[in-house]
Amino acid sequence: MTTGRISDLPLIEFENVTVVRGEKKLLDSVSVTIREDENVAILGPNGAGKSSFIRAIIREYYPLAGDDVSFRIRGRERCDVFEMRSLFGIVSPALQYTFCRDLSGRDVVLSGYFSSIGLYNRDITPEMEKRTDRILAFLEIEDLQERKMDSLSSGEARRFLIGRALVHDPKTLILDEPTTSLDLHALHTFRAILRKVARSGTGIIMVTHNLHDIIPEISRVILMKEARFWKDGPKREVLTDDFISGLFQAPVLIREENGYYYATGY
Repeated sequence: MTTGRISDLPLIEFENVTVVRGEKKLLDSVSVTIREDENVAILGPNGAGKSSFIRAIIREYYPLAGDDVSFRIRGRERCDVFEMRSLFGIVSPALQYTFCRDLSGRDVVLSGYFSSIGLYNRDITPEMEKRTDRILAFLEIEDLQERKMDSLSSGEARRFLIGRALVHDPKTLILDEPTTSLDLHALHTFRAILRKVARSGTGIIMVTHNLHDIIPEISRVILMKEARFWKDGPKREVLTDDFISGLFQAPVLIREENGYYYATGY
């Protein structure tokens, strides 16, 4: 749903980014450049540092200082909250847990305008209402909008969180383990919606430990383990038997079917 010109500057440009919390190194000399129009998956086992990378993107984590360290979003070391909203929309299981309460799906989407939980004492403009209607239609959840979030299935609730993330028309949607707790039917529906988002022009950065989360529209895959980026390249070159076996320390065979990749043999 993104509109407007694509920037010539990289969306994300990290060089030798190291993040430490306590005595633990969460990111270890991470270097990566991601363009605004890219759809990228970051694949790795639990504890690899994937969520820490997201927190660095949205400035919840800052790197250790150094002469060779670069930490830029759209060419800038620092961004204000309003610019970050226009660049990134976030969907995560933690956010879904926060919204598992007595709020309607529509109110959850509208709350994205204020980065709030709920709409207490908020002024909703006609323009906000109209855009919310368009987003609900785009995500195919108009008939669910008056339902409370705690009465929706995990897959239905996650689509409202995508709607909340899209209200500022972000350049890129960041998805943290997007299919956690989804059954097969919900997974099928959710992947179809993600494909629709990607085809609309909104970029996707997906972090996941599930190979089957990687939708066909994602063309680049970064493998991450032990707080480092290990392999980075076109999907077909990265999602191989040897690389995925090495990533997860398990002997697997990779097969491709209709643009999706699956691991077998373990």
